[in-house]
Amino acid sequence: MHPMWKQTKVSLERPHKNDNGEPIPVLYDITPDGVLHYEPKETPTEVLGQHLQRIFEERGLDFFERLKDGALQTGVLPSVDTNKEEDASKDAAFDDESGNTMTKDELYKLKMEVMPQLYIALGEMTLARDLLSSILNSSNTSSTILPSILHSITAPEAQQPQHVSLPPLSATLVTKPPSIISVRAFDAQLAIGGKDEALRKAAGLFKSVATRMERGRLLNEKYWVDALKIRRGNWGLVPAPLPPGSAPGKGTDKTAKDFVISYGLEESPRIFRRSAIAHMAHSDSEEESLVLPLRSNIRLRVSIGSPDAATGNVQYSHNALRVAPEGHKPTLDERLRDAQRAVIEQEIFSILVHEAGTFPTASARVSERLVLVDVTQGMELKFELVDADIFSLGTSSTQDPVNQAKSDLIYHYLLTLLLRRHAHIKARRLGTNSSSNPGVPIPFGLDLSQANLPILQPVIDQLQYQVFCERIQSQLVVVKIALTAAGIPSTLRFDPVGEIGTELIKIPVDTEARPLSGVCTLRIDNRHNLRLTLVSPSALTAHLSQATISISSMPQLCELLSDEVERFFLERICEVGRRICNDMGGIWFVDLNRCVGRWEGCVLNFEITFGDKFKIICMATRLNRNDPRHPVVDTYDASNSQKGLVEWVQHVLGNALNQ
Repeated sequence: MHPMWKQTKVSLERPHKNDNGEPIPVLYDITPDGVLHYEPKETPTEVLGQHLQRIFEERGLDFFERLKDGALQTGVLPSVDTNKEEDASKDAAFDDESGNTMTKDELYKLKMEVMPQLYIALGEMTLARDLLSSILNSSNTSSTILPSILHSITAPEAQQPQHVSLPPLSATLVTKPPSIISVRAFDAQLAIGGKDEALRKAAGLFKSVATRMERGRLLNEKYWVDALKIRRGNWGLVPAPLPPGSAPGKGTDKTAKDFVISYGLEESPRIFRRSAIAHMAHSDSEEESLVLPLRSNIRLRVSIGSPDAATGNVQYSHNALRVAPEGHKPTLDERLRDAQRAVIEQEIFSILVHEAGTFPTASARVSERLVLVDVTQGMELKFELVDADIFSLGTSSTQDPVNQAKSDLIYHYLLTLLLRRHAHIKARRLGTNSSSNPGVPIPFGLDLSQANLPILQPVIDQLQYQVFCERIQSQLVVVKIALTAAGIPSTLRFDPVGEIGTELIKIPVDTEARPLSGVCTLRIDNRHNLRLTLVSPSALTAHLSQATISISSMPQLCELLSDEVERFFLERICEVGRRICNDMGGIWFVDLNRCVGRWEGCVLNFEITFGDKFKIICMATRLNRNDPRHPVVDTYDASNSQKGLVEWVQHVLGNALNQ
């Protein structure tokens, strides 16, 4: 079933009469007062006057004088080329006459000659019109109107007798004879075919118009549905600017149907906000309903480079780009999110280029689409703008999964730092401080650019802190292994991040710089503790029983560890010596870097040294009363001995006591 508007029958002929049967006049104009002006009706007299005026204007005023020879009755106009001599004489005469201007008397004479002829012609035409009207409208042959008219025409004077009878006139109706049957059939087929073709064309026209109207209605509905979806997604919708050349006026933007979608961040620079513009278009497909004229197909890739253990070459691992599955049609919200992410990445890269040139704690190389930062020895951080089509997807077999996870974390961390930067700029622009005191106004004259928070510094600090923690932990693990190999039980507790979860969340949000901090504790023989505190990016503090020392280099840390372990071993050897030699009245004490034990007839010295990978080496020197010039030296090497250091010390003491 077709809708009701498709079943409406419309006549193809132009209406000439209204519902009352009266002819419809042609409307010429409508005045501001509402008065209608129609086409005026012309009488035959007015039409004749117009024709005569055209004769005088087009043929000349002497047209009737030139036809006095009877050419008008014969229907043949005089030829212009009858005689060349006559034409030449007439042209000369005309040239002579045209050079003179007619006077008032000549004009008056011309008027007196023309006007009687015009009045005579007017009377004759009026009588002829009345005669024809009477003949055609008369239905009775014995009518008295026609004889009276003829009598008034034929009787020149009143003395003519009034009983003259005139022959009656009658009208005859002449009809065209009908054509033959074949011609009438052909004419009927021609008429029917022409009407059928016209009806088919009219029907096709109405169908195409109806289809376009229906398609336009569906497109309009889809347009407004898409606009509501975009607005429900909290995207900014503003009326599109008027086309060039349009007259601006009050309320012109309120009737705009086209929308402009601004998907850029509010506090982004103007150049990025201008490029983050989208238009809504009237289209059936989802891909063509949103136009992104200034979108660039460039994405930010974050890569971490570290040397390969096998080859020694630098191997880069980058973050992964999320791609929709094959066959998935992106929605309007997804397309806007992708476009917004691309603009945000370009803004992040521009800030990285600006900050990398003045970075204080690491060297950087900057080019048009590449920023390479040497974070620490053996680690490089690379930011580059690449085409999204050649962006490698997923986890490759040649990439380190740990570095790839770090790259993903850095990418999202940069987004968080950018939002923090925008929030800080907005707070300072509005005159409030987003830190602990939100009501404190900004001092007058402070440049907003000086208050911008960096986004590269926190990333580099955390990477350097991670490498720093790994080096500290590796050194402490070496010490722990060496102590265990020497038979000394030891435990290591290493906590690089000491903050709780709520404090960690505030670090990328707060405008105040909050470094990461951690603590590590090395417990030796369940009695001696060595406590170290770490602060990002590379601050280390040793908390000893006698002092608190700030450590600035790895050799200083190794020296501190060796001194503390040596002091522990020497004190432990003293304890063992006092316990064994207690009955003999021996004296045990620590003198600088050695442990000395004395009793009657013997002096015993113990010295601690460290080899490769903190290997513990102990040397025992014994001086006897019998041979004081030739001391006895015993050496302990933890890598070559299966005994512990304490057992070896007891064995050395036992040998010394037995002798």
